[in-house]
Amino acid sequence: VQLQASGGGLVQVGGSLRLSCTASEGTFNTYTVGWFRQAPGKERQFVAALLKQNHRTYYDDSVKGRFTISRDNAKNTVNLQMISLKPEDTAVYFCGAGRPILSTVTRPSAYGYWGQGTLVTVSS
Repeated sequence: VQLQASGGGLVQVGGSLRLSCTASEGTFNTYTVGWFRQAPGKERQFVAALLKQNHRTYYDDSVKGRFTISRDNAKNTVNLQMISLKPEDTAVYFCGAGRPILSTVTRPSAYGYWGQGTLVTVSS
């Protein structure tokens, strides 16, 4: 599956953005999809995941209540709705697809397919 992330941009503190991860080849039906982010000089960090088997969702504590991951089967996309954005949310956001076991959904190494990343900048 080939992935493409989009929707990033510049937003003020407290604003909202919706990121989309589109599968250009293949579908998400048999994959768990995760969103990760990477700030300059830092490692890639888990943000959210949507499990393939039961559509259960997982979130990092730093985004719980503010970010929502969802799947749009008709458009073959997985979206990340972000509200109440903070300066610390600034990063390049990546979507990944894979078949991680439950205990590894937060690990970038558990995902075999990645999009190119989209930059989110939250200005104060």
